[in-house]
Amino acid sequence: MIRVGVLGAAGRMGRVVCGAVGGAGDLELVAAVDPSHIGETVEGTLVHGPIESLADASAEVAVDFTLAGAAMDNARWCLANGIHIVIGTTGIAADDLDELRSLADTADANVIVAPNFAVGAALMMRFAAEAARHFDAAEVIELHHDRKADAPSGTAISTARAIAAARRGDWRAPGGDDAHPGARGADVEGVRVHGVRLPGMLAHQEVLFGGPGQTLTIRHDSTDRSSFMPGVLLAIRAVAGRPGLTAGLDPLL
Repeated sequence: MIRVGVLGAAGRMGRVVCGAVGGAGDLELVAAVDPSHIGETVEGTLVHGPIESLADASAEVAVDFTLAGAAMDNARWCLANGIHIVIGTTGIAADDLDELRSLADTADANVIVAPNFAVGAALMMRFAAEAARHFDAAEVIELHHDRKADAPSGTAISTARAIAAARRGDWRAPGGDDAHPGARGADVEGVRVHGVRLPGMLAHQEVLFGGPGQTLTIRHDSTDRSSFMPGVLLAIRAVAGRPGLTAGLDPLL
């Protein structure tokens, strides 16, 4: 039985994670931490504020779905206190990953960071990297609910970087009208990324490839937060056996 604590336990994703952990026969939800919801109950577990509640409950693995700044502080504390951590919080920058890698290399705990825990999203990124070997021209459109704070999404950034690393040519997307800056989206390592934020959506992404006389579209849609739970549970079960930092869900599949 793996003893699990959830950081951001009373948030939209945190509540779903608590339910998934509570429903897994080999996992036990022992701590729910969320400073904004102290005293509430999530999946029968009382919500506490201090992260030290993880140690008080003898948690072996922490799952973080908070905000990028808080997630880094939480990860530093967990690694310093010998608690493995799985981070699903988006907005973790490349410099943050470098820091986590350095901390985990000397800590008695490991960390898994993934911008998206949906298995279909991991496959979408893998397929996009494969397609980029044959199509130099590519753009990414990510669509999320209007309460998502970061843009572009972590999944879109990771996808763009994978495309840039895999493609063989040096195709560059044309720029936009100087009178309307931003119309052509963000430039992520030479790949244009466009972010959409609308109510009614959850998490969606299209990768569009173009070549002479043809186009290729790879799309993934998460229509419910339950889509992320198989990947989260997979990471919880795997993190103790993966020394240091593991970036992305792909290495676990």
